[in-house]
Amino acid sequence: MVDDPERARSRMRELVDSISHHDERYYLEDSPEITDFEYDQLFTELKSLEAKFPDLVLPESPTQRVSGKPLDRFPQVEHRAAMLSLDNCYSPEELREFDSRIRKWLGSESVEYVAELKIDGLGIALLYEDGVLVRGATRGDGLIGEDVTSNIKTIRSIPLRLNRESGLSTVEVRGEVFMPIAGLNELNLTREKAGEPPFANTRNAAAGSLRQLDPKIAASRPLDVLLYTFSYSTDAIPSTQDACLESMRNAGLRVSPHTIKFSSIDDVLDHIDAWESKRESLGYDIDGIVVKVNSLSQQERLGHTAKNPRWAIAYKYPPKQRVTRLLDVAFQVGRTGALTPVAYLDPIEIGGVTVSRATLHNEDEMKRKGLMIGDFVLVERAGEVIPQVVRPLVERRTGDEREIVVQKVCPVCGSDAVREDGESVRRCVNASCPAQVKERLAHFCSRGAMDIEGAGPALIDQLVDAGLVKDVSDLYNLTEQALLSLDGIADKSARNIISAIRDSTDRDFERVLYALGIRHVGRTTAVALTDAFGSMERLLSSDIDGLSKTEGVGAVVAGALRDFLDNPENGHLIERLAEAGLKMERTGKVEGPLSGKVFLFTGELKALSREDAGELVEALGGRSSSTVSKSTDYVVVGENPGSKFEKAKKLRKTILSEDEFLRMVGK
Repeated sequence: MVDDPERARSRMRELVDSISHHDERYYLEDSPEITDFEYDQLFTELKSLEAKFPDLVLPESPTQRVSGKPLDRFPQVEHRAAMLSLDNCYSPEELREFDSRIRKWLGSESVEYVAELKIDGLGIALLYEDGVLVRGATRGDGLIGEDVTSNIKTIRSIPLRLNRESGLSTVEVRGEVFMPIAGLNELNLTREKAGEPPFANTRNAAAGSLRQLDPKIAASRPLDVLLYTFSYSTDAIPSTQDACLESMRNAGLRVSPHTIKFSSIDDVLDHIDAWESKRESLGYDIDGIVVKVNSLSQQERLGHTAKNPRWAIAYKYPPKQRVTRLLDVAFQVGRTGALTPVAYLDPIEIGGVTVSRATLHNEDEMKRKGLMIGDFVLVERAGEVIPQVVRPLVERRTGDEREIVVQKVCPVCGSDAVREDGESVRRCVNASCPAQVKERLAHFCSRGAMDIEGAGPALIDQLVDAGLVKDVSDLYNLTEQALLSLDGIADKSARNIISAIRDSTDRDFERVLYALGIRHVGRTTAVALTDAFGSMERLLSSDIDGLSKTEGVGAVVAGALRDFLDNPENGHLIERLAEAGLKMERTGKVEGPLSGKVFLFTGELKALSREDAGELVEALGGRSSSTVSKSTDYVVVGENPGSKFEKAKKLRKTILSEDEFLRMVGK
């Protein structure tokens, strides 16, 4: 270990430069030069030196990607240059008119265009000073944005320092932060399991993730970036847009590989037509093609209006939308009591799928869109995400439409539905509400939780409606005789259900913790809490600071966990479950050939389900995880893997095929 501060400073500089170089080779060029082990050795040495010499930590050190504390609010910042929006066009005729205007303004000069994919994300501005990332800001109103630097730094494809050889020092670059479609689908599954509303589309998911006040939450989201322009520079930059993109690429900035230069608007239109059919293969959402004049001097002479540059236009593709009638709005109650408005629609087919319901997210979104029952509405289904109502067709109203009444009482039990400060949803205050009880029971009995076979929705509805079960602990007081009083339950079924309930008392503490349905506490978080605390007793005595130090547990999750544990009713529930024989502490870990190893499964496995694969790992002493993290040892990849596969490659994790995994476990 280096003891001299000057030698430490020099070595830390070397390590930061080396790691940054290897990050670029890995994340941007997909051609690593060293092994994962060698990379980890460099990273470990840097962390050790920084721990010994904290005053010498470099701001661009890769260890600083998730170093910010949760904020109360984002500071506002003034952009170096206004972030203008683009004018849009929707037909070849409109794009030809744009070309005619350009050629008229420029006279006899030749014109080249650059066509870029229009990413459906959140506009950002990244400021580098002396080559180091010092600020990341959202667009805001174009003049004033929000400083989201701590969250920007968690995006691995954004370099903390520009390549020195690029010649760029003090520049501001602009682009789009986005979320891949596969990443959104996996994130929504996680949110639904945690009792949270899913995101409607990739853009909302990216915006919601980048504006998290806790950087740890932003870091857990699969965000990416593509950059497309210099908006400010004290350095000399190239004279054309395509050369600027190459300069950005040489600086280590991520730019789209699908940008092409054209000399005629007819060729641009052919390019636009080709991408309309190819865009589904990208893995992320685009909603059009941006067409820009290539010459920067011509751009400067063409100038801009108060809102839009004259030298660029966005050709927008028609989204997957259809018009139908809004028949009704109902409020569904989830296991955390959240009331979610759902639109019931006259059924229509969008993209080969029949849509009869769509999410309205929350009452603010519903009011913002100005919807009324009976409206003709535009419904959109983009990619694989849930359908959403875009807007009402106000011009088609007849006067017979009715206002949507926001539910201020629970539609199931009639209790108050309260909206707390800072919340976007109302929640039923009655923990004994039958709708909440049914949802909590379904979660408690699910495969990943207590895995009580036979306890499906039909049985749960009957148990709650008959008053046999008021909370999950009542399951352990059921008798065969009580079950026989229900419709469709015969002797054998009753015996099997009671046996499955009895068998569930053998589940590990981490599954009991997950089964409780605490907000934000998914399976992975439950495992992390079990590893860190070991027992319910220690969890009950831990404060928020202690909880938030657990890997993957930030202030939001810690607060939700503390709120749950501090509720007297939940305390009594835990006591009743303990009396029923459920495990409230970690038992001795199974020792086996996979002891100490953490596996993650992604994609479609052929020989067994991911749940079965996870249980096989645990039976052999290992641990199954649902997220890729620094503790993950192996990532097993099936067909059509999602964003976790990409993240695993970026984090240099050992990738196994399903066959390789089966050979490893002797199957």
